[in-house]
Amino acid sequence: MLDQSLFWPPSEFSLVSDGFYLSRWTMKAGTLLSRHKERGVKCSEKIALETSLSKELVASGMGWAAFNLSNVTGNSRILCSVYCNGSQITGSSNITVYRLPERVELAPLPPWQQVGQNFTLRCQVEGGSPRTSLTVVLLRWEEELSRQPAVEEPAEVTATVLASRDDHGAPFSCRTELDMQPQGLGLFVNTSAPRQLRTFVLPVTPPRLVAPRFLEVETSWPVDCTLDGLFPASEAQVYLALGDQMLNATVMNHGDTLTATATATARADQEGAREIVCNVTLGGERREARENLTVFSFLGPTVNLSEPTAPEGSTVTVSCMAGARVQVTLDGVPAAAPGQPAQLQLNATESDDRRSFFCSATLEVDGEFLHRNSSVQLRVLYGPKIDRATCPQHLKWKDKTTHVLQCQARGNPYPELRCLKEGSSREVPVGIPFFVNVTHNGTYQCQASSSRGKYTLVVVMDIEAGSSHFVPVFVAVLLTLGVVTIVLALMYVFREHKRSGSYHVREESTYLPLTSMQPTQAMGEEPSRAE
Repeated sequence: MLDQSLFWPPSEFSLVSDGFYLSRWTMKAGTLLSRHKERGVKCSEKIALETSLSKELVASGMGWAAFNLSNVTGNSRILCSVYCNGSQITGSSNITVYRLPERVELAPLPPWQQVGQNFTLRCQVEGGSPRTSLTVVLLRWEEELSRQPAVEEPAEVTATVLASRDDHGAPFSCRTELDMQPQGLGLFVNTSAPRQLRTFVLPVTPPRLVAPRFLEVETSWPVDCTLDGLFPASEAQVYLALGDQMLNATVMNHGDTLTATATATARADQEGAREIVCNVTLGGERREARENLTVFSFLGPTVNLSEPTAPEGSTVTVSCMAGARVQVTLDGVPAAAPGQPAQLQLNATESDDRRSFFCSATLEVDGEFLHRNSSVQLRVLYGPKIDRATCPQHLKWKDKTTHVLQCQARGNPYPELRCLKEGSSREVPVGIPFFVNVTHNGTYQCQASSSRGKYTLVVVMDIEAGSSHFVPVFVAVLLTLGVVTIVLALMYVFREHKRSGSYHVREESTYLPLTSMQPTQAMGEEPSRAE
């Protein structure tokens, strides 16, 4: 593109341009030619344009001519001339050519940039002229970081920047400014596509890994991995694994702290020494923590009876076993070697019923001893029995009192106990209170029975009658009633005597004669009073 503003020479002739075309002579040039003619100076009216560029006359007139210049690719100097009286009169001008840059590109930034370290911004510019008017500006957002001239072709402009947390996610770009304002044109700007920077902080310390030291096959245990001082924590990647088994971790972050939690479940094929691994990756860098873990299998102990329910007198075998490398001890008797079962035999008796057999198992895992216990209970079938110590064979009770017949039977299965009076079907309750009278006197057969047999115990009840004490008590009651009756009679007489002394009779009638009632006299008539 041609400059719209030409450098005017210090001459009487001048040129103007219009795009790629040289325009006409100015009126000033035409006036000079006219003045020369008025003075008798002979001037050729043919105007010549001298240039190395391709030219074509497109129009002419009195004192002017217009030419079309083509293939203008660089700055040029042109001359206009005319002959007067054998002398050449010239005028010159410069053609200034300017181009906008063909490519303005900011070089790719690092995928991640650690905070506190320097990184380089690099801008490449191809094309653009005049270079003396071309400037390259490096930007963060709209903030100018560097302003430098474009020199070489292609031009490369760099700037060193210290990365900070505020730069995370910030766009960086490159801008060229072609300043043609001194030539009467404007400021031409071209900007590259922005590139976003991601910064990070990753502490040098490893994560804190909390994991079990031992893990039994087919059991689960939580695993926690925590790393502080991480930025941005939300973009960190966490890898948790048990050996070659990746764990499904739940990752949470709070500020600059990241916590990953997972559940580790041991498989049977993982038995032995293993590692729990936690990797935290950010910005292409990684921090790792490892903890040793031993996966073990601890089967048992299992206690078995040859007969869980054995008849009295039979032989019972008790055995205890566990997994390999496990030392078992049955009722204090250890097995011959780890991984071997422990056994004992016994002849079942009544005293063995409900007997518990205990087996303890010990497994050494990485220098630690793990313990487990198990037990089993034996049931022995035996016939019914009545404990004589709790069931007295002779009872002496008083008539019309309340007592309890304390008799207990035992056996497996548990027997039924009944006490019946000899010679009758009268039954007395066992173990509960009942009212005793003289009719309970006698001998009783207390029998315990079950599917294993019967057992009978004789109990004698001696009921003492209460007649020897009845007469004295009755006499005492009669005497008491007689005394009370006499006392009440005396009190009545005394009270009546006092009442009779409280009345007064008129003197003229000191007594009232008594008149006998004849049988024929009416019951309702009053006796006649003596004159």
